[in-house]
Amino acid sequence: MTDKLTHFDEKGRAQMVDVSAKADTDRHAVASGRVVFSKSSYEIIRSKGVKKGDIGKIAELAGIMGAKRTSDLIPLCHPLPITGVNLEILPDDEQHSFNVTAKVKTTGKTGVEMEALTAVMTACLTVYDMAKAVDKSMTIEDVKLLEKSGGKSDFTREA
Repeated sequence: MTDKLTHFDEKGRAQMVDVSAKADTDRHAVASGRVVFSKSSYEIIRSKGVKKGDIGKIAELAGIMGAKRTSDLIPLCHPLPITGVNLEILPDDEQHSFNVTAKVKTTGKTGVEMEALTAVMTACLTVYDMAKAVDKSMTIEDVKLLEKSGGKSDFTREA
């Protein structure tokens, strides 16, 4: 871990980190999050679906699109040649939620943590959008990086 915020120069101005001296390496990141509903709303969505279509399939596609557009949304992110994005959205009947996991890969000079997190948030927001007619009180929770590899450091969140 570093004690320096790399997106600021010595005068405190915002900067995009210069990664030109870094070597290209295989990199991957995994992130997760969830959308939690009231029990009654969750049961309606699981049994009847929503008018806009299959929540999971549409949110998975939205998450992939979000990962691809991360540098357009996060000001200091580098545009990356993403080589793979995999999203999985699974219902959790016990927790009345849809659990989202995103896996993103690239070969490059910087990691794909932000792409994985953006994929999760975009998918969660899509679930919210599709289900808001049934339940506006649902919450998006527990969005986090689970692991990353490549570059100078690897990270795995402890359970």
